[in-house]
Amino acid sequence: MTGSESSPSFRLAYVPGVTPAKWVRIWNERLPDVPLTLLQLPAADAPGALREGAADAGVVRLPVDRAFFSAIPLYTETTVVVVPKDHVVTAAEEVSVADLADEVVFHPLDDVLGWDSPPGEPAFERPATTQDAVELVAAGVGLLVVPQSLARLYHRRDLTYRPVTDAPQSGVALAWPEEAHTDLVEDFIGIVRGRTVNSTRGRPQAQDRKKERATDRASGTRGGRTGGDARGTDAGAGRTGAGRAGGRGGRQQQGRSGGGSGGGARRDKPRRRS
Repeated sequence: MTGSESSPSFRLAYVPGVTPAKWVRIWNERLPDVPLTLLQLPAADAPGALREGAADAGVVRLPVDRAFFSAIPLYTETTVVVVPKDHVVTAAEEVSVADLADEVVFHPLDDVLGWDSPPGEPAFERPATTQDAVELVAAGVGLLVVPQSLARLYHRRDLTYRPVTDAPQSGVALAWPEEAHTDLVEDFIGIVRGRTVNSTRGRPQAQDRKKERATDRASGTRGGRTGGDARGTDAGAGRTGAGRAGGRGGRQQQGRSGGGSGGGARRDKPRRRS
């Protein structure tokens, strides 16, 4: 937990292309007294921020150091090539890396695909950022291969994109330092995983609910034994004397007294002979 005990807060780092708005909305609905602060960071800087304690958790790009971080993979993105709208690539619904062999393909310094060997012809120099590379594509001097979310993030009207079927893909995960798995981190994990409000608030409250159910069961048992109110608990009417009187035993008693059906009277005859 960050901050003081009386005023906790939660800091979430996220990388370009990730849209945490839905999770933030649910957080604000469920934990209105715990401010959530967003910290957008370049993909390469997010793990360092988590190591240094600048954020409590982060939605980051894989891979991460699993010796230090715990991580929950969320999804893997489609890889696309960004091209001008009048480029020949747009004639196809999808392309392969081989289709880009004769093209100039930018490889920005903040690339997140981890190419062993980038496709196409290398540009004269590497753009500093993906956003810079998009501007160069718009100028008609090359193409760019990126995760689809980044193509959408830096969208321009004069550009479009197509899937690249055999290119590396980028995975996105929720990560946090393994030794800093706090109750608030657990709360955010629950939101990301789609848990209901009753199961999201962490281990301590779950234990409290178990204790309450145990107390209710014990109270119901005592009530049944004294003829009190056993309101649907495990020790309810089916186990109390009142329950037996109103249940199967009551019907058998009516049969023995002659108030039941003929079938009930016949069932009682063997008992009288014995």
